[in-house]
Amino acid sequence: MRLEDQAIVITGGASGLGRAVVARCVEEGARVAVLDRSPERLDDLRKCFGSSLVATAGDVRNLTDNLRVVSDCISAFGKLDCAIGNAGIWDYSCDLAALDAARIDQAFDEIFHINVKGYLLLAKAALPALVASRGSMIFTISNAGFYTEGGGPLYTASKHAAVGLVRQLAFELAPHVRVNGVAPGGIDTDLRGPESLGMADRSISTLNLPQRAKATVPVGELPKAEDYAAAYAFFASRRDNVPATGSILNYDGGFGIRGLRRTSAGSDLPERLGLAALNRTPSDND
Repeated sequence: MRLEDQAIVITGGASGLGRAVVARCVEEGARVAVLDRSPERLDDLRKCFGSSLVATAGDVRNLTDNLRVVSDCISAFGKLDCAIGNAGIWDYSCDLAALDAARIDQAFDEIFHINVKGYLLLAKAALPALVASRGSMIFTISNAGFYTEGGGPLYTASKHAAVGLVRQLAFELAPHVRVNGVAPGGIDTDLRGPESLGMADRSISTLNLPQRAKATVPVGELPKAEDYAAAYAFFASRRDNVPATGSILNYDGGFGIRGLRRTSAGSDLPERLGLAALNRTPSDND
């Protein structure tokens, strides 16, 4: 999945999943322009990636800032091959009954403006350059774009909307621009919540998702941010991913195949196949 000579814009690329995607794209040979709200984290990116990266401080809810990161990318690298919309916030599974009636309007606007409008504005800003390069767009979805209990009604609705956006843009922009999505599951990052619900300083890392994963994730562990990054490199690749547009990869650890009573049915497979001895750790023999 080499990305030599590609120039890629990534929003929300200064931390968490976005930073992992930046690192993977650079590793694969790309040069990257990042739009993020944190000047401090952007400074750190510059130190880490040097001339392979340009950083733009701004807000994905603002078309001007999206236009600016596209312009910065083209000024630095001469073109734009791929735009990755990744910036987002989570509602910490705040259900309808718990939503403060006085805050619903503000919370709806904040979540949809970041999680949906931010993608739309990036697509608008990047469109001329991507048509010129016959490039691609990639958007971060979520398991909540397909299944329940990945968030509350506001977050889940925003991710279902993002699914529709991927499909509609793929139709509208074909054959000139490919549009795809990646739907990760849980990640132990610094993902924050809406300021309108008093969650701006709350980090998903406080939920200890790795500890919970064994009982809830079919693959048996919580993937790390860097484990998800390969999917973005795949969709961005001009060599390895020619056919896909309008595709969304459920890359979530298997949430869609969980059973009614069990997370997975294969935990005893080594014993059933007579392979238990091969899977023992030194502590098993104590």
